[in-house]
Amino acid sequence: MREEYDFSKGERGKFYKPDAKINLPVYLEAEVLEYFTAKAQAKGIELNVMVNDLLKKDIALIEGVK
Repeated sequence: MREEYDFSKGERGKFYKPDAKINLPVYLEAEVLEYFTAKAQAKGIELNVMVNDLLKKDIALIEGVK
């Protein structure tokens, strides 16, 4: 690395987008991933659809208890 870098021609906020949405990765344990992958394939749906549906049901249960 250099001792100093010249940012005199840099433009502040050039790539900043206040309304940008970030999709963070979610990592499942291997056995959980294998289980749900097999279930999703058996139902003929994508894994992300199945996981989102299950999480939405969990949210409804949690909110119903409050």
